[in-house]
Amino acid sequence: MAIVDLRSDTVTLPSPEMRQAMYMAELGDDVFGEDPTVNRLEELAAELMGKEAALFVVSGTMGNLVSLLTHCRRGDEAILGNLSHTVNYELGGAAALGGIQFMVLPNERNGMLKPAEVGAGIRSLEDIHYPRSRLVCLENTHSLCGGVVLSAVQTKSIADIAHRHGLALHLDGARIFNAAVALGVDVKELVEEADSVMFCLSKGLGAPVGSMVVGSAEFIQEARRMRKMVGGGMRQAGVIAAAGIFALETMTERLAEDHINARALGDGIAEIPGLSIDLETVQTNMVFFGLGREDMTQQDLVDALGERGVKILVLGGRLRAVTHYGIGAEDIQVVLGALREVMAG
Repeated sequence: MAIVDLRSDTVTLPSPEMRQAMYMAELGDDVFGEDPTVNRLEELAAELMGKEAALFVVSGTMGNLVSLLTHCRRGDEAILGNLSHTVNYELGGAAALGGIQFMVLPNERNGMLKPAEVGAGIRSLEDIHYPRSRLVCLENTHSLCGGVVLSAVQTKSIADIAHRHGLALHLDGARIFNAAVALGVDVKELVEEADSVMFCLSKGLGAPVGSMVVGSAEFIQEARRMRKMVGGGMRQAGVIAAAGIFALETMTERLAEDHINARALGDGIAEIPGLSIDLETVQTNMVFFGLGREDMTQQDLVDALGERGVKILVLGGRLRAVTHYGIGAEDIQVVLGALREVMAG
């Protein structure tokens, strides 16, 4: 049985061309700064984001953790949304390893934080009872809000408040290229106001592993120390960095195809009795939808689809399907056919 796997865009496999680039990669010891392929990847990432420097890390979770550890010291406070990936899916690493406290504010439906609430949440340095506010974090695209995008104007509205009070802004941009493609803008515009940005190579861009952290040269120098501290120093890492270079040079524009497929899936789901979907949130490659059957649980639906060769997830109390490299328009019709069959039964 052919499998259509929509659990996440992390299930992508490298293309033959990407594998060849990995095979041919020039190598050295990256901890000594001597891997030329890693160095090229970091230079390329910094250039694409309009920042001074970049750091190659093994995952988005590590990238966010290293960024938080660099911005904050033990006992400091970071302001994040309650639906953010860092709060929900990163094991409390900032607290466990960095002694960093979170102030959690409600995310709006579009993934934003309310500027007034961010401003009110910043602690007064004059009161010795409070932790020091050091950092505000945003997410773009925002996963638990449905893969929705934040504009450069929205990001700037939060950055201005943070900077006015002496705080930094970190952007969890795991899928920032999806946001850029959806908005039709240069990715530099979306990250311009951020002091640090993490983005993934291993999701829609199709690399087998790896994420990038970008920021000022001073920030990245310290982040490199934090990466070493958490065990992220790699040696001949050019083997995987080559996949990242290939991804950044060839895979960003094709994300539009994933968005088209996600919209087709969302439109189809909207027509199936017993399923519900907010099509306004289908902006990139994620499709969240609900089930309105009392005789069927969400997991029942996931299991029934699995028996028909379709894989999706239950996440955040909803069903989620994610389009990605390797999924075509014909696969979307297979998924819709399976959904119709299950719901009719």
